Amino acid sequence: MIVIKGLSKTFNAGSVNEVRALRGVDLAVSAGQFVTIIGTNGSGKSTLLNAVAGAFRPDAGTIAIDGHDVTSQKDFQRAKYVSRVFQNPFSGTVPNMSIAENMHMASLRGRSATLRLGLNRRRRAQYRERVAALEMGLEDRLDSPIGTLSGGQRQALTLLMAVMTPPKVLLLDEHTAALDPKSAAQVIKLTEQFVGQGRLTAMMVTHSMRQALELGHRTIMMHRGQVIEDIPMAMKKRLGVDDLLDRFDALRRAEQLTDDLLDDLRRAYL
Repeated sequence: MIVIKGLSKTFNAGSVNEVRALRGVDLAVSAGQFVTIIGTNGSGKSTLLNAVAGAFRPDAGTIAIDGHDVTSQKDFQRAKYVSRVFQNPFSGTVPNMSIAENMHMASLRGRSATLRLGLNRRRRAQYRERVAALEMGLEDRLDSPIGTLSGGQRQALTLLMAVMTPPKVLLLDEHTAALDPKSAAQVIKLTEQFVGQGRLTAMMVTHSMRQALELGHRTIMMHRGQVIEDIPMAMKKRLGVDDLLDRFDALRRAEQLTDDLLDDLRRAYL
């Protein structure tokens, strides 16, 4: 479903602020696979999702979705393939529009710009049924502006909107990080439900080691713009949070050792 080959991206190249965000990433995600992504700060996790979404064009490498090379396509051109849920619960919706209006816009994702379908009684009934399944009591508030909802309610609706028209790829960028624990647990429950029932191909960035282990078929660990570990489900079941933390500690110790050696070399030859 998703095939990434040799993907590289450098921001602010040639300046003091140069950042090599992706360094020759190779990754394949089969149809229906749910992959969680973890990594150190600045490891390239969100940049990888941005690349798949089409937020920028890579410096090198290719991205294919469902057999189509989308490397040169912009994000709006990939809308027929990709849905995304961001970390901020206020992203991905129009706050001054009602719940029903936001859902109606989501239902038209990927359709021809010339196609206009009205928000009629039948569609409102469909949206009410979908919202009721969230079990948040929002089905009686379809006319409420979505900006008046709590972060957890809004994120749950954003997730629902992202899968209303089943996408080829669902991208989840730390979509529970800004929520309180209760709301985060509810959104994770809905995530498992939607991905499982729809057999969606999903990539989820998370800072939660527990989420990384408990969700999905594989866990990808990134560091300095590269995939350094690909943990299959069989291995995930044998690992605990402390095991993942030990891996990160090992990375930090290795980097510190490398930095110290480089400093010693500089002092020796200067």
